[in-house]
Amino acid sequence: MSATPQKNRASRRVLAAAAGLATVGALVAAMPAGAHDRGHGHQPSTVDVQLLSFNDLHGNLEPPAGSAGSVSEIQADGTVKSIPAGGVEYLATSLRTARQGHPYSVTAAGGDMVGASPLLSGLFHDEPTIEALNGLDLDVTAVGNHEFDEGATELARLQNGGCHPVEGCYEQGKTFEGADFPYLAANVTAEKTGKPILKPYTVWEKNGVRIGFIGVTLEGTPNIVTANGVKGLKFHDEIETVNKYAKELDRLGVRSIVALIHEGGAPASSSYNYDCDSPGAGDGISGPIVDIAKGITPKVDALVTGHTHQAYVCTVPDPSGKPRMVTSASSFGKIYTDTTLTYDRRTKDIVRTSVKSVTSENHVVRRDQAKATDMTALIARWNTLAAPISNRPQGFISADINGRGSTAPEKPLGNLIADAQLEGLAPADKGGAVVAFMNPGGIRSDLVYAASGSEGAGVVTYGEAFTVQPFTNMMNVVDLTGAQLVAALQQQVSGSNEASPKILQVSKGLTYTLDLTKSGADRVVAASILLNGEAIDPAKTYRVAMNEFLAGGGDGFAALGQGTNKLVGASDLDLFNTYLAAHSTAAAPLAPPATDRITVIQ
Repeated sequence: MSATPQKNRASRRVLAAAAGLATVGALVAAMPAGAHDRGHGHQPSTVDVQLLSFNDLHGNLEPPAGSAGSVSEIQADGTVKSIPAGGVEYLATSLRTARQGHPYSVTAAGGDMVGASPLLSGLFHDEPTIEALNGLDLDVTAVGNHEFDEGATELARLQNGGCHPVEGCYEQGKTFEGADFPYLAANVTAEKTGKPILKPYTVWEKNGVRIGFIGVTLEGTPNIVTANGVKGLKFHDEIETVNKYAKELDRLGVRSIVALIHEGGAPASSSYNYDCDSPGAGDGISGPIVDIAKGITPKVDALVTGHTHQAYVCTVPDPSGKPRMVTSASSFGKIYTDTTLTYDRRTKDIVRTSVKSVTSENHVVRRDQAKATDMTALIARWNTLAAPISNRPQGFISADINGRGSTAPEKPLGNLIADAQLEGLAPADKGGAVVAFMNPGGIRSDLVYAASGSEGAGVVTYGEAFTVQPFTNMMNVVDLTGAQLVAALQQQVSGSNEASPKILQVSKGLTYTLDLTKSGADRVVAASILLNGEAIDPAKTYRVAMNEFLAGGGDGFAALGQGTNKLVGASDLDLFNTYLAAHSTAAAPLAPPATDRITVIQ
């Protein structure tokens, strides 16, 4: 039992809501009656429902290390302060504290709860994270793209329980029970049946107050997940899907609806407390979620979003022109959003006559509050199982080497990873690579100089290396023409990547100029691209190393998917660890590499 009081979930019932079935899914939480009375008599006419939400946890049970574990806060004088945040011990305390005094409270998430996880969760196929989310009293979440990293069958296991089909049960005498909250996947259907692979929606109910939740992931999920992860699945348009199920919920008498959408945007400021509705030039939010929000039926009362790892609370007009709340809570459990939905018992709908009827605010999951003792115990239990692998030293560094925490196009840790891949795959019998590319989204953390445990400062453990590269992608070496190589570099800033560039991390020897004052493919100055001091020959064949995700054309790099004469090498993590061991000792630690390969013109 938890040492911290939690909601009574004993009488909760869940009714399936499958596509094509006129069945309403319900999540019923039996909790003490009570509501803010704005009417007369015994039954209040309106009820304030608290919606707590977060997104993109990615299995970060322990506080994220380095710059990845902080949020930016705008101070009263306009300066920006960095605040350490995150960790489920603190997230649990934050949510439990926030719920106090709110008899009508529901907790929802915007996807990517698992996947690309640190070793503590990833080593056990994210069972520890599902267990933690159960303890956090999560009521519902959408699937995100990372829920598909290990395929639909593994996602179904996380939902329904059962030990891993290959590795079995991790703890003697204990079977993994699965999530006690529904994963929603309204726009993900099986190719064979055409039906959603998981429930498309669910309805939370208490004392006659009913709120429907529809969950979708981004339609472009197949472009950012390995082919095996999405095999046999179809991903559909977010707007069309949400509108379809909103209409179905409406027919069932559910008028209050929240969409959980694993797609997001970019606010004008990276500070969590930025006023997203500021009227100034360049203010507000941009990105895919804006057009999605504008296209989703007014039947939906609020949008909880994610994917971009940004923190924002914005209003975007619905198709009728009425402002509607769109929120996101950063990532890694560093932020949670507290939204008040005013529910009208007469209309059964959320009051949206003014923005004040739906209010929302992001809050930092601070580390100066008490830890939730049940989460501390959970982390300790799994850490004991992981320790023999996690604590093994791999190498030594002299200072922080920033990856995820770097906002620059060229990241020191990106250079280190690309160099490790080139060195490991350059020998003729390993592939004969002359250059290596690393996708920036695959770098999940920083390498931090400070000790994470008892290993000592500057020691890189297996667990820390795994946290940087948790996918364990197999490396590929392929033939690409010079023309294809140049096209790949141009695809960083054009096509599907034009609005939000994805700058590949490149191995030493490759240099070029990135001119951000230009648009589209012209941002990559083709004449400036040199490999070991020589211009790229469009007709020449080059052996190029990259992980299997990029070699499959992932992240919009269609040119990289055109490679031939493929050789499959070791995993990216193995090459990374081998490089650390070969290039560092306690007496001569590895220094952060220079970032002088991409010349950026702003």
